[in-house]
Amino acid sequence: MAPIIHCVRHAQGLHNLCTENHVIQDPSLTDLGHEQCRKLRDSFPRHANIDLVTASPLRRTLYTALESFAPVFEANPDLKIIALPDLQEISDVACDTGSEPSVLKEEFTSGVDLGLVYEGWNNKQTGRFVPTNHAIKERARAARQWLKARPEKEIVMVTHGGFLHYFTDDWEDSSQFQGTGWTNTEYRTYTFSEETHTNDLEGRALDGDNASLEETVESRERRGKSGPMAGREQQQALYKKGVQGWDDQGLQMSTAEREAAKVPEGKEVDGVRV
Repeated sequence: MAPIIHCVRHAQGLHNLCTENHVIQDPSLTDLGHEQCRKLRDSFPRHANIDLVTASPLRRTLYTALESFAPVFEANPDLKIIALPDLQEISDVACDTGSEPSVLKEEFTSGVDLGLVYEGWNNKQTGRFVPTNHAIKERARAARQWLKARPEKEIVMVTHGGFLHYFTDDWEDSSQFQGTGWTNTEYRTYTFSEETHTNDLEGRALDGDNASLEETVESRERRGKSGPMAGREQQQALYKKGVQGWDDQGLQMSTAEREAAKVPEGKEVDGVRV
């Protein structure tokens, strides 16, 4: 049986404070970010059921996973976070670009399995991780397929606000905040759909199953939503609206595009720029 996935957005990082901080490569957490982790650790009700934690290899996601789910690691001393490059954030600006594997190995000497983090995983100029819709959708599907095939029953995945919309294929409220509808350390719970989808949200044919996810009703109710997650047809419309909304916010995914457009700084609400 496919596992349950608890998707988590990282805690507040230094880059969340202002757009000027976007030039910081692979920033870590702020003091507020560490406090957000403590609150998630104390409020998350499923620590005893988690048998795998995976995260984007960026520093803010790894620290969020280590701190927020400390009870999981305390109960299972041999368990380590699996750092999965496909979960990294979508743009190629410095704050969304990860550190070299050698740097990560020096910093995370315990608690993190970096076996899947290879040389070039943080290259966003060419290859798998370029900031294009097609490339992001492909690696989001690859991450879903990887998780769907895992033997564990209940998994925590810590990643980024923009990538979460591609990963879940849920574009509702995607422009509620700057570039995302997720708040820092928010978690939502998903199961894999019993339906097989062979097209993406743009209608393009896929070379196999999309490994689609469905947010549980309990998860939606936890965040004030009623009824099930929007269906595939509605998500297609929400996807177009969401991508346009990000463009309207000036959130081009590549450095070249950003240099040609001013990104609004916004304001802070509970540690999130809106």
